[in-house]
Amino acid sequence: MDLQKYIIERIESKKNDYAEYNFTHTESCALNAFFDLAQELENIEDFCILCVNIPKIFFNLNARLYLIEPKLGELILVSKTEYDEYKLRASLPSYIKPHDHPYYVNNSLILPIRGKKFLLDQLPFKAKNHMLGLLEIYKIDSLNPHQQFFLEKYANRIGFNLHNRFLSEKNIEHLKFIRTLVADIEHNVIAPNIVYRLFLKQLRKKIMKNIEIEELLSRYLIKDADKESLLDEIYENNRGLIEELENIERHYQSMSLFIEALLRRSHFDKGCLTLLKKPCNMKKDIVQPQIDRFIKKFNKMGISIDDQFSGIPEEDVICVVDVGLMAQVYVNFFSNALKYTREIVTNTGEKKKYIAYGREVIKDYFGHGKDGIKYNVFSTGTHISLEERNIIFQDGYRGSNVTNRPGTGHGLAFIKNVVEMHGGSVGYEPTQYGNNFFFILPK
Repeated sequence: MDLQKYIIERIESKKNDYAEYNFTHTESCALNAFFDLAQELENIEDFCILCVNIPKIFFNLNARLYLIEPKLGELILVSKTEYDEYKLRASLPSYIKPHDHPYYVNNSLILPIRGKKFLLDQLPFKAKNHMLGLLEIYKIDSLNPHQQFFLEKYANRIGFNLHNRFLSEKNIEHLKFIRTLVADIEHNVIAPNIVYRLFLKQLRKKIMKNIEIEELLSRYLIKDADKESLLDEIYENNRGLIEELENIERHYQSMSLFIEALLRRSHFDKGCLTLLKKPCNMKKDIVQPQIDRFIKKFNKMGISIDDQFSGIPEEDVICVVDVGLMAQVYVNFFSNALKYTREIVTNTGEKKKYIAYGREVIKDYFGHGKDGIKYNVFSTGTHISLEERNIIFQDGYRGSNVTNRPGTGHGLAFIKNVVEMHGGSVGYEPTQYGNNFFFILPK
């Protein structure tokens, strides 16, 4: 059933229900006043005062409202119409027992206040039998079935409104926590991370000093077998230190880029990814660092790499993008390629297993005189099925060929989001020997 048809049927159903309810003019006015004022009153405390005073003003019925206290997990008195011996925030009176259905006790009608079943797990407390609280209508001699029915419906309206307010307050607290957390990240992660750059610089300086000492020793020491062996050890140690330093520097640069791009404060302030664009060399600043990061893993899996950026003039690979987010786009492409690249047999019978990446200009892609630049990552393997091609960029979707490989199905959706924020588009195309994923940005 489509959504519009379902909603129309629900409206028709409610229309029939209200005709059957046959509420009096006063009862209808009471509900209207409740809904109108519920929208005006912002905090829960004011709303609770409204809940008990609607029956009092319209029907001269006294009321007490009991709600679950999140920290205690118990029902407490939160609002009442009379000044009496019952104090606010007191525990539930002994004569009242929580129950799924309305009941009478001590000249009181006890009505359960229920929340929304499908959102119970979002509440800041555990609601047994989706009950948020109780409404007590007291000092009553008798109510006819219609009056009791109206009050039951009124208690239901209180429940749905309360549930929304609990969720809203929880979300506000959640957002406050995130903003505080981001401030802590900025102060305790991003800022200290910059200090590593100084440590690496000092480490490089000391290693270079070691190499100078090595050269001096090799120049002035008398050559004999033991000394030559010692010099060889110093030489190997220094070269090993340089190699490890370069690995650490590459890792630092990559992680710093992603920390600063993905934990950017503006993302959290606006509730979505935000761009910080600048001119860059697409191959040198974005693609090559990620190839360096993945190359050992590709080699281990027997995957060769075809760099189709080669031969393109430097000035033709300059683009204006958010470097951190665009680098993450390539990380997701290469990560997928690492998982799903398979060996194929060419027309000549040769076995190959490789990825390729490059770019090409597409004339007038974004309209007359508005060229696009198509960036791609190709990998050998079986083509993605026709049924899956239109949904592979949806968040949470994972292909039928994932088997037991780890993943969340978020990578391609992230790519789509980032590229579209840059004014571009993403796509997939089956090509000879494998699968080509691409994105196109305005030139």
